[in-house]
Amino acid sequence: MTEPILLFGIPVDFVLFALTLLGVALFHRRTLQVALTGLAVIIVYKLAFAGFKQGAGLGGFGQHMAHEWVTLANLFLILTGFALLSRHFEESRIPDQMPALLPDDWKGGVVLLALVFVLSSFLDNIAAALIGGTVARHVFQGKVHIGYLAAIVAASNAGGAGSVVGDTTTTMMWIAGVSPLAVLEAYVAAIVAMLIFAVPAAIQQHRFSPIQKDPPKGLKIDMARVFIVAGILIAALATNVFANLKFPALLGALPVLGIAVWAVILATAGLRAPDWKVMPETLKGTTFLLALVAAASMMPVERLPAPTWQTTLGLGFISAVFDNIPLTALALKQGGYDWGYLAYAVGFGGSMIWFGSSAGVALSNMYPEARSVGRWISQGWPVAVAYVVGFLVMLAIIGWRPDAPH
Repeated sequence: MTEPILLFGIPVDFVLFALTLLGVALFHRRTLQVALTGLAVIIVYKLAFAGFKQGAGLGGFGQHMAHEWVTLANLFLILTGFALLSRHFEESRIPDQMPALLPDDWKGGVVLLALVFVLSSFLDNIAAALIGGTVARHVFQGKVHIGYLAAIVAASNAGGAGSVVGDTTTTMMWIAGVSPLAVLEAYVAAIVAMLIFAVPAAIQQHRFSPIQKDPPKGLKIDMARVFIVAGILIAALATNVFANLKFPALLGALPVLGIAVWAVILATAGLRAPDWKVMPETLKGTTFLLALVAAASMMPVERLPAPTWQTTLGLGFISAVFDNIPLTALALKQGGYDWGYLAYAVGFGGSMIWFGSSAGVALSNMYPEARSVGRWISQGWPVAVAYVVGFLVMLAIIGWRPDAPH
């Protein structure tokens, strides 16, 4: 790879990526077009001038995509598959029953966020966010505040931050040999953050649209759809654990998690047909995320700043706009981190902007009005405050205990 071309001391690659993100922020009704245009411009620039990590020209581009295709394919299969899962869950009528189980006032919103947090600790955070979004649409009568949507995404990312099966980044750390106990300490910060953002977000939601107090009469749960939802989630969890323990190399060779999800969806289609009508809108949101992830993977981030608690705190803000998977890979290669802090930063940090995490993009497929950076930040401000406070509380309680170079 050639040396990056600089513009005012900044690699042109980063300038193009920043302009793409700015375009997404300003033209939130045209996010897909902006993301695809930005990706195309970056590819043309890399082909013509800068080259790729693996080499120059079409050969370097081909090798780069060969390296990234598993990540992109997994995201595509999981996002589309979990969109169908959320419809199965919705049509099971369980969300309609939730008002009977949740407190009637703003505390019901807090309990729902706590449920998302717990689910995400052992399920994929996309699934947890979509389940939370589906329940919210029912118990709040279809009117969900942007600040509460940000809180659902934050709860799903916080719940997965301390679990090696709860988030792709923590799973990567586990594969690389980081102890699950080292990641577990991220829950100190995640729980504090949860306590900080959940209450104001729930109060916002209660003022916007109070929780429905009574479930509809004569509800009948569709147990076949419950079985399908459980089957999809169990398949994803079991595949993740089994592949990591027995065949870790397979995770880098095939999109095994996405394949497992779709295998169950197709195998159970005769029992209850998936709601294919959600696919067109889901494909738009999924393509948008893949365009940003592909563009981010081409950035010349060959090294990170020396690992300190200050730079790790900063990685959380970077992960709000930059894919956290390559950030995690670079950090593992560099070594010298306190892994619990890194897990919290790259896992929870993406919650601060709607496209900063795959859970946020998935939820925005369900709630297109969430695709506004300005509204997400202004109405979801408790998430950013919670991120910083949670990090500092963890620092005060545990201290910074960096690992030896990995």
